[in-house]
Amino acid sequence: MAASRRRRRGVITTFAAVAAAALTAGLTTGCDAVNKALDCVQTADTIADSVTDLQQAVENAADDPSQLDSSLAAIDKNLDKIGDKTDDTDVNKAVDDLDKAVDNVRTAVRNGDSTPDVGPVTDAAGELTKVCTS
Repeated sequence: MAASRRRRRGVITTFAAVAAAALTAGLTTGCDAVNKALDCVQTADTIADSVTDLQQAVENAADDPSQLDSSLAAIDKNLDKIGDKTDDTDVNKAVDDLDKAVDNVRTAVRNGDSTPDVGPVTDAAGELTKVCTS
């Protein structure tokens, strides 16, 4: 739990710094670019929360397997949002990579794996966060 809180705190700090940078950049590049950057950051933050939920769902899969489906669906929904809002090649690649990682977890669950490896999902979500904040 403490590691999860530290990771989340680090993500929030990063997002705050990015938001400030995006607002500063907006003074020279226009509101549309700022809005897209903030949308990306906000959605990436939501995805980070969903990934945390997915990790917890995997830990509790024996008690409530439906949590896995709910967590995967939440990530899918947020990926659709961010994919629809950007033309950035790097963001789209990160979204695609995360989508593939989520599909792999979903396939593993369908094939009977009650504790699928969510490491690739976590890694892909971190990459999306990095792309949104650069």
